[in-house]
Formats: sequence, structure tokens, C-alpha cells
Amino acid sequence: MQTASESLVGGFADAVHDAQSVFRSLMDALARPGTLGTVTEVIQPPPPLGIAAGAILLTLCDHDTSIWLTPALLRSALPAWIGFHTVAPLAAEKNEAKFAFVDAGAMLPPLSHFALGSQEYPDRSATLVIELPSLEAGPKLQLTGPGIRETATIAPKGLPETFLRQWTDNRALFPRGVDVVLTSGRQFLALPRTTKITQMEA
Repeated sequence: MQTASESLVGGFADAVHDAQSVFRSLMDALARPGTLGTVTEVIQPPPPLGIAAGAILLTLCDHDTSIWLTPALLRSALPAWIGFHTVAPLAAEKNEAKFAFVDAGAMLPPLSHFALGSQEYPDRSATLVIELPSLEAGPKLQLTGPGIRETATIAPKGLPETFLRQWTDNRALFPRGVDVVLTSGRQFLALPRTTKITQMEA
């Protein structure tokens, strides 16, 4: 059974310094898609949210950024933790959220169900933070696009079979479309909407 005290602990030891450090690492990952980043800060978000996902949440979310959570996250101690550490509101509908967090093993909703921004305001789109079992033990995917010198290779494990098709559709919406951050434990990598992803032959 969850206790009220769980929402009070597990945040950054030094909120300002730690958030700045994670922000720099995340911006570097977004600038260089496919590059693995690691959260070294001490943090313990309520399960089933992972450490990297929790660090990103604490870094990017505040009272102006609504968050959508998968059912398992919604039933956990996470909503109270979010309320205490960030005061960020929870969104009932996917298309109302600035950020969405998906726990490992949860069904990933269609990317098109989230806020995609507009031609005039593409920054009003959502960022999805998706937890996976591993970022290095799955099928190899090739990345090309801005921020990548020639090509980059990633191997996330646990993405749904429909992800590549959905990502191709999402990329075609540019400048609209969602951005994605994949996490696993302390590791993360970023997939901006400009990144082209193709399946590599086994």
C-alpha cells in the first residue's frame, strides 16, 4: 500500500544543480539523436517509473506543463510525487498533455493521439518519454537526419511493431509532430521529429 511519505522523497538532492545537469545532457541528446545519455544524479521516483524518466520529469515539468500518464503510472504513487516535486497538472486526455510518460511494458498509444502542434506553433506538440526494457539489446535501427553525421545506430528493445510506421507518419508532419525520448533505467536517448528511422537487416 502506498503511503503519503512516498511522495515526499526520491527527488533531486540538489534540485537546481541536478536539474541543470540533466537538462544539459538531454539537450545534448536532442542535438545528437541516438546518442546514449546517462543520469548520474541520485533520484528515486516511485515505481514503475524509471530513474532517467523521473529525472527528465523533474527537469522539464512544472505548473505550466501538463502530464499524461499510462494507467499503471496513474495508479502508483507517481501522481502525488509529481504534485509535491513539480506541481505539474495531470491531463485527462492525451492531446492536452505537453509531456507523456509510458512505463515499460505498457501499451503505447498511437503517436497521432498526442498534441502535434500547428504550422504556426509547432512547439505546442507533446514529448513522449517511453520506458523500455533495454536501449541496447533490441533490433538494430538506423538513424539519419539533422545532428547525425552520416548515420547512427540504436537497438532499443520493446518498441511496438507499429512504431516505425507511426514514426514515418509523424516525421512527415514536420514542423508538426511529437518528439520521443526512450529511457531504460538510468539511460536515455532522444528521437526528435526530424530524425529518420529505418530497420536494419538482421
